[in-house]
Amino acid sequence: MANPSLLILAGDGIGPEVMAEVKKIIGWFGAKRGVTFDVTEDLVGGCAYDAHGVPLTDATMAKAQEVDAVLLGAVGGPKYDKLDFSVKPERGLLRLRKEMDLFSNLRPAQCFDALADFSSLKKEVVAGLDIVIVRELTSGVYFGEPRGIFVEGNERVGINTQRYTESEIARVARSAFELARKRANKVCSMEKANVMESGILWRDVVQEIHDKEYPDVELSHMYADNGAMQLVRWPKQFDVIVTDNLFGDVLSDCAAMLTGSLGMLPSASLGAPMANGRPKALYEPVHGSAPDIAGQGKANPIACVLSFAMALRYSFNMGDDATRVEKAVEKVLADGLRTADLMGPDGGTPITTTQMGDAILVALDASL
Repeated sequence: MANPSLLILAGDGIGPEVMAEVKKIIGWFGAKRGVTFDVTEDLVGGCAYDAHGVPLTDATMAKAQEVDAVLLGAVGGPKYDKLDFSVKPERGLLRLRKEMDLFSNLRPAQCFDALADFSSLKKEVVAGLDIVIVRELTSGVYFGEPRGIFVEGNERVGINTQRYTESEIARVARSAFELARKRANKVCSMEKANVMESGILWRDVVQEIHDKEYPDVELSHMYADNGAMQLVRWPKQFDVIVTDNLFGDVLSDCAAMLTGSLGMLPSASLGAPMANGRPKALYEPVHGSAPDIAGQGKANPIACVLSFAMALRYSFNMGDDATRVEKAVEKVLADGLRTADLMGPDGGTPITTTQMGDAILVALDASL
């Protein structure tokens, strides 16, 4: 049986630094768990533009289509801000998502007990928080046509179009319901059906899929603006939230900060199953490329490590090992080890990016 295959696209800024720690963990699985991954590496984002004049080459795109999963670091940086929109680093990531048809974006927001004091909300509001936002990723207002900046009369007009088909809504709804069955069996769907026709269709289709295929899952509906308020008021009322591309972008960042640090959060972007039954998949930390701290050993690799844990769970059917990695991270944090972004009023032991990766390896060894 072939080894599971991974394409690593470390990207820009702190991407290569945090990915280096993940590669150590991948090596640990080969040495200590007898699971060898076939790993290839390539360029995406600004580094790809520097080398090839485009943020993602056709050859790299072809590799992404062939492997079992893609693991991405981060893209972008101020040196690329003045590039034409068509070749900005972020276009490489958007191309991956679009051409791999990664329609379901899973954004967990989990608050580790050791970091509950880092949230701007009261500790009792966020302690033990464990929710997932499922964001539709390949349609909606970011992709709808017509779009652009046009001249009408004597002024410019910016146009973006919110567009969804029934099938696009149905497949991301199924993704959320399937996930809920593995968790607390509860889904809240968020849209703006009170003012948007696309929201009316969204609510109707989600309800239809629920009634026909997932009647065992508890389903509620909420306007997205109220959802944002409720996430701040009492986030633990939710378990799985499903929503469209634009609202999912906003709500998932809101949920991310409930946990206290953007450097802690992973994500998975999943598509339809391939011939081997595994979904097309891309895993990446939520944080950006943070060029201001790149190369200084200050980056927190945990979000990238947890993204690899998501790959173990969703692409490789290695749920127990995914939990093993997550528990190792939890142990390191409980021991008070902190990268720069996690240093707070409770003190803690300051460590570098590399030292955090090494500490996670020690905790993994202890788990055997």
